[in-house]
This record gives sequence, C-alpha cells and structure tokens, in this order.
Amino acid sequence: MAGLYSSSRPTSSSSSSQIFTSRLLLLLTVLPLTLACFAFVLQWRGGLNDPITRWSPDHYDFPGMGSSPPSHHSHSSSSDCVDLLGRSHSPSFPYYRDWQFDYGSDLRPKISITTSTSAGLEQILPWMFYHKVLGVSNFFLFVEGKAASPIVSKALETIPGVKVIYRTRELEEQQAKSRIWNETWLASFFYKPCNYELFVKQSLNMEMAIVMARESGMDWIIHLDTDELIYPAGTHEYSLRQLLSDVPGNVDMVIFPNYESSVERDDIKEPFSEVSMFKKNYDHLPKDVYFGNYKEATRGNPNYFLTYGNGKSAARIQDHLRPNGAHRWHNYMKTPNEIKLEEAAVLHYTYPKFSDLTSRRDRCGCKPTKEDVKRCFMLEFDRAAFIIASTATQEEMLQWL
Repeated sequence: MAGLYSSSRPTSSSSSSQIFTSRLLLLLTVLPLTLACFAFVLQWRGGLNDPITRWSPDHYDFPGMGSSPPSHHSHSSSSDCVDLLGRSHSPSFPYYRDWQFDYGSDLRPKISITTSTSAGLEQILPWMFYHKVLGVSNFFLFVEGKAASPIVSKALETIPGVKVIYRTRELEEQQAKSRIWNETWLASFFYKPCNYELFVKQSLNMEMAIVMARESGMDWIIHLDTDELIYPAGTHEYSLRQLLSDVPGNVDMVIFPNYESSVERDDIKEPFSEVSMFKKNYDHLPKDVYFGNYKEATRGNPNYFLTYGNGKSAARIQDHLRPNGAHRWHNYMKTPNEIKLEEAAVLHYTYPKFSDLTSRRDRCGCKPTKEDVKRCFMLEFDRAAFIIASTATQEEMLQWL
C-alpha cells in the first residue's frame, strides 16, 4: 500500500503543473488581445487625445477660436489660416487650442498691456501668447493697417481679454479733445510725419488705455510694441505677475531696461524663436565691460543701441496717471516713485528680418536725403535705414547690414 501511494504522487504533481502551464499560456494570449480590443474601442469612440497631434505645428486653430464653427477652406484659399501663418513648420509657439486661461480668477496683480500696431497675426499672436503665459490678463490693441483688416481683427476679437480699438473718425475726434494737446512735454512732436506722428498717436492711445484698464479692474499697465517681449528675470516662476507682486506698495512705476537683438542672419523668419543674441543694457553691465567693449559692440554705428536705450515701464493704475511718451508714465499731481529692475528687461527685436529693412522705403513719404529724413525719423539709424532701403539694391543692403 505504501508503495502504491508513493508512486501516485508524482503523477498528480505533474498533472497540476501541466494545468498551471496551460492556464498561464491562455492568460498571456488573451491579455494582449483584450488590451488591443480595449484600445481600439477607445480610439473608435474618440476617447483618446494624441498629444503629438494637439501640439502639432500643422494644427492651425488660433487661440480663442475654440468655440467658432469649423470652416472648410481649400489650401489654395488666400483667406486660409495656413496662408496667414506662412505655413511655418517650426513649433516655436504652440497655440494650444484647449488651454483655458483663467481670466476671471482673483489672482493679483492684474496686468494689462497696450500697444499701437499695424502688424499681422503672424507677429501679434505669438507676442500675445507669450505674455498671457507670463500672467498678463488684458490687452488693449489700437490697430491700423494690416492689423485692422477684417480677417486679422476678427480673429483677435475672439480671444478672451483682448479689446481691439480701431482708428475711426470718432476715435480721432475724441482724441482731438485730449488735454495732451495742451501739454508742453509732447509739443515738439506735433504735426510732423512718420515716427513723430506715431509717437503722438501712441501717447493718445496710452491715455485712453489707462481709462480702459481702470474700468477693467487692472492693477498695472505696460505700453509695449509687438516686436518687444518682457523678460521677467529674477523670478522663480518666470512670471511677470510674481515680479510685480513683489514691488513695494509705495512704488508707482517700474522700469525695465531694454536689451536689443543683434543681426545674426539674413534669413530670419520667426524672430521670437530664432533670434538668440542680445546686447545688454548698460544699466545691467559693469562700467568696465560696457566701455571696454563699446567700439566692438557698436560696429561703426553712432550709438550703442541702434534704436532706443531708455527701456520701457509698467505703471500702477491710480488717479491722475498719464503717459509720458511711449516709454514712460507720469502723474499730473505728483512725481511718481519709480524703481529700475536689476535683472528683468524688455527684449527688443530690432530689425531682425531682412524685410524689416526693405519695408522702410514704403513707410514714409520723405525724400531719401540726409536733410529730409530728419523730418520723419527721430533716430539716426532709422534715418540711415530709410535711405539705404530707398536707394540701394538688395545686394548692397545685405552688405550694409
């Protein structure tokens, strides 16, 4: 009997092992098939979002247009968004359609930017997207030219937090009554063409933007061109909101020294993503470094910077606030208490594209002579750029750069 029982145990153990092996093989076969079927069902129902597709540069929806009905244009249509953005395949600024900025939040401070622009969507959208990420709540866009065209302005109007102001006869009549015309600080710019006229328009628009910012509950206002980006260095979160929230309550104005881009190549298409080299402002440089490299940095130009060098500023919204030109703010009742930031700056993309130079010849009606350009342009380099763009060949302009 003992021998019988001992001989039957290996047979039972072998049978159990075979059953376990067969079940394991069945599980390994069924599990992948089940997962594959489950994935197929999810995709068929539209339950999966491919992040590569959503961030693809070939996704041409503009920010703020998520609620708009889909339109069906052929790729050859001149009004297609593909044509507006130049079909760029460089994913420099992904316009994430489903990214919902919380405009109604109680986060403070609330920051607004105002600008006077005639640029197209290919310049305004990345500029706006960048500053929204930094914490800017509202934009007051005074538009002319291309920016005021129906296809551009309508796209801008769909973006939350954006107010588009057109240069209509009613606007000009309203601005004609501004107290700015009675002030002496801007009188030398009145009734002159080109850049002088633009400077006056910017000041009048800034005055109106102050009222709009106050009505919108803003805490700060900044005047910025669409070829400028705020660089909030010195903050842990790369946040303009954090930067301004750390400003003491008794400070009325914050000055951002400007950095100026250097001409790197003649084939730049998207300056905000392709330009990487800037001249630091002398306020952010040791004196020995600034003066020791001055000749090399200017490369024969009359000034250290090609254009302006006094930076831009942010002003706290308060009573009696007024513009003081395109770069500063002031107050009718007091001298503002201002501070200059030691790290943060404004990145100014100056003549980054070759077309920025060639387009100069169509900007003003002045004659391309050294005497006549003084009527139109304040800065020496702008005068020289207008003359060379109006008189030289493309090869000569490339060599001049």
